[in-house]
Amino acid sequence: MNRTDRLMAIVLELQANGPRRAEDLARAFETSRRTIYRDMQALAEAGVPVVAGDGGWALDEGYFLPPMAFTVDEATLLLLGANAVAGSFDAEYRAAAEAASRKIQAVLPDAMRARVDSLRDSLIFVSGLMPSPPAEIEAQRLLRRAILRQQTVRFRYFTRYPGDGRVSLRDADPYSLVCLDGTWYLTAYCHQRKDMRTFKLSRMEALTVTARVFEPVAERTARARHERPGTRDITIRLLFDEDAAPWVMEDRFYYIEQRETVPDGVAVTLRVRHLDEAFQWVMGWGSRVRVIEPDELRLRLRDEARAMLEEL
Repeated sequence: MNRTDRLMAIVLELQANGPRRAEDLARAFETSRRTIYRDMQALAEAGVPVVAGDGGWALDEGYFLPPMAFTVDEATLLLLGANAVAGSFDAEYRAAAEAASRKIQAVLPDAMRARVDSLRDSLIFVSGLMPSPPAEIEAQRLLRRAILRQQTVRFRYFTRYPGDGRVSLRDADPYSLVCLDGTWYLTAYCHQRKDMRTFKLSRMEALTVTARVFEPVAERTARARHERPGTRDITIRLLFDEDAAPWVMEDRFYYIEQRETVPDGVAVTLRVRHLDEAFQWVMGWGSRVRVIEPDELRLRLRDEARAMLEEL
């Protein structure tokens, strides 16, 4: 990092995180404390109001760095991200993303704007998100508000698996919304279960935001941020023949945990929450795959194949 970039980075660091000691800045920018002192003197001479206090170096209260110049790569990535949001969320966030794109483009010099537009047109970013049904879009909007305002939500929750059509009324404190493989989930503290739970938005009905305000718990916030929806505790082991090996090795199916080349082909291990998540994928490989375990999946595939033959 050259000195000009480091000076800009120091100002951004102080602006974002408040007072920093010289040794902290030296460690962050991989330089010496003496260099940091010289940098602070250079910033002060350039008119940046840096002050030294008990907590370290800081910017004078009220100072804010004017809009910065973007590199071509930075502007392109920001605009690509805004495009992805605009195409994947509801009208409210889509309008915000489009407004952000206009602001980014407005501060770019004409020559750079042309380069950014050219590069953006040559990079095709296809989001994995599918358009949500209107009811689910409204649920996302309500849940975003509830998360920001720390309000308890109430909804009916139901399952859609064969032989199990239970419906229950839930009160929950919402902590985060997660999109996984195009499916939206709510991570929340369930009052009925007295624990953190993950709810699929497509299985929620009659969602309302109550007047009850909850106090976030640090442990629950950490779990909501780091735990993936659901627990994948079912192991599926498959053996693919040699002809399918190249295609299996490049397949990006989410539930694949391990692939290993063996004398007879490729051994693949999946980890799923329930067999339905892998059933259609496994069946699509036809005779090229053999189920090692579990027996339940093998029997389901056999029964499905027999039913298909009966229809011919």
